[in-house]
Amino acid sequence: MWQRMSDLTARQASRAFVGRTGELATLRGMLSPGGPHVIHVHGIAGIGKTALMDMFAMEAREKGAIIIRLDCGTVEPTESGFVQALESATGGLAPGPDSLMDRLARLGDAVVLALDGYDGFRLLDTWLRQTFVPMLPDNVRMLIFSRQRPIGAWTTAPGWGRLVRCLALKSLSQLEARAFLVLHDIAEEEAVSLARATHGHPLALKLAAAASRENQTRSWPQETVLQQAVDELSRMFLADVDDPVSRRVLEGAVVMRRVTVSLLKALFPEFAPQDAYDRLCQLPFVDCVRDGLVIHDAVRDPLARSLHASDPCRYLDYRRSAWRQLIAEAESAASDDLWRYTADMLYLIENPVVREAFFPTGAARHTVEPAQPGDSEALTGIVRAHDGVQAGELLLQWWRRLPQAFSIVRGQEGRVEGLYCKLRADQIEPAWLLGDPVTAQWCDHLKKNPMRQGEIALFCRRWLSFQEGDSPSEIQAAVWLDLKRSYMELRPALRRVYLTACDLAAYSQVAQRLGLEILAGREVELDGVTYPSAVLDFGPNSVDGWLADLAAAELGVKRPPGILDMESRELMLAEGPVALTPLEFGVMRRLVERQGRIVSRTELLRDVWGTSYQGGSNVVDAVMRTLRRKLGPESIRIETVTGVGYRLRASGVAGG
Repeated sequence: MWQRMSDLTARQASRAFVGRTGELATLRGMLSPGGPHVIHVHGIAGIGKTALMDMFAMEAREKGAIIIRLDCGTVEPTESGFVQALESATGGLAPGPDSLMDRLARLGDAVVLALDGYDGFRLLDTWLRQTFVPMLPDNVRMLIFSRQRPIGAWTTAPGWGRLVRCLALKSLSQLEARAFLVLHDIAEEEAVSLARATHGHPLALKLAAAASRENQTRSWPQETVLQQAVDELSRMFLADVDDPVSRRVLEGAVVMRRVTVSLLKALFPEFAPQDAYDRLCQLPFVDCVRDGLVIHDAVRDPLARSLHASDPCRYLDYRRSAWRQLIAEAESAASDDLWRYTADMLYLIENPVVREAFFPTGAARHTVEPAQPGDSEALTGIVRAHDGVQAGELLLQWWRRLPQAFSIVRGQEGRVEGLYCKLRADQIEPAWLLGDPVTAQWCDHLKKNPMRQGEIALFCRRWLSFQEGDSPSEIQAAVWLDLKRSYMELRPALRRVYLTACDLAAYSQVAQRLGLEILAGREVELDGVTYPSAVLDFGPNSVDGWLADLAAAELGVKRPPGILDMESRELMLAEGPVALTPLEFGVMRRLVERQGRIVSRTELLRDVWGTSYQGGSNVVDAVMRTLRRKLGPESIRIETVTGVGYRLRASGVAGG
């Protein structure tokens, strides 16, 4: 009987799999009656989490189980992004969580959902734990792979103890490490010293085996800590790579989150990009994923640090070239793919204030979750401890009116240690907003500085820690991280975030880096305490454009000018600016905002002419004719989609 190539490669990999008997037994247990429903596998980079998953998946499939694997690094960390990715992986047709659960229930008697690279999913952890996992049908089990140990709430929440297991991966024993090396064609006597030098770390073992095959007269690092061993072994391996193209391409690739053919073409125009891509594929620490190549970060990070130290100019040039290519590709990316470009852009930003705000590297010590009626006493106590009578009553009035606007922060032992309140300005009764002097100031600012139709303002009304109030703290950091989830969910409509804090001055350095603007003259005094306000305006391209601008500022580059200047309401053409009528500007703005996607005549009539317009759609065609005349040679970018509407193509892509 014929076999698929994927089956053959999986079996070949299984022959090189060593040890992990206890860990495999734990994973097998989740397929047995009464076994755990969720297993968290955690361990340091390169410890063998993916290899363990591959081995278990092969065994489970042989027993009839369905394995669904998601790489969290390629999934937008929002509820809708996760559900959409899982719908695609399961072949579901009807959108929505309910239809997804029905689909999972019908897939088979045993279904394992495996989430790899879960560290990037911290934004979504509470929703997965509190909402998604409880919805899963009884035939589904979930495997989570991450570096960090899961937060305590996974195991301490009532009723979860028997259903959730944590599995810590350690290095291989010296005996297992030697067996691993022998399977990789290393002589027994040399395997002894290599096993000791690598501390039994699987990735270090793989690097050592590759380096040994290249140069068998090596002396190996002795008595070094693990990361030093990995760093030194990486340098040894590269020193023995004779191919100058591979060495050069790897040097540039380490500045990127993922490597694609188009990015390699941008960084190395002198090389054939597909050939360069194929050469990277052959390296032992490079993995092929759905949307490109990923260099194992245990190797990538030290190589990037080394390049930064030895040749900072070249290091910066690589990052700039990558940024320019990502900007060009993101302009025409489908909405489903936009998150990948946003994540790539975030990786280029080395400013820890920005990167940590989205992808924290430390272990999670607090969880943020929706406030429940039972949290009222703790929530009220925190408010009373820090706010005076006036300020406290205003905040508690929001709690009584809109409890769903509040989230609480729990510590490792489950106690409520903080809170915050956020409001969507477009979904709140205007009288309530005007009745609160703080939000009334924000509404007045919006009135005097209006946003475009369809744009959203988010009000972060208050955050408080039981110990530190609204000063910088771990509670505040957990709140700000949770706010980033709202940023992701509301983009591309989110335009502004307003906030207040008594101790706003303590955030001045962060505010400057992120682009927060203090709203002078809009301070509110309550109980003799001044409450200043600040606003973060993401700009017309929402969160994605804001992040691209942060990266541009850090790299010292300028974004290429767009075809439309939103402030002057002019076309920006090679021969100079061209003025537009209000209707021409409205149509062009809508096309620019939806670049690469079809904008229907109905949408244009609604958004540009207004919902009350009763005329025919020929007015759209008339404005489009004058707009094309003004665009001149650039008019080929506007494509007519017969019977539907129009689409603006990226620069250099002709339309019809």
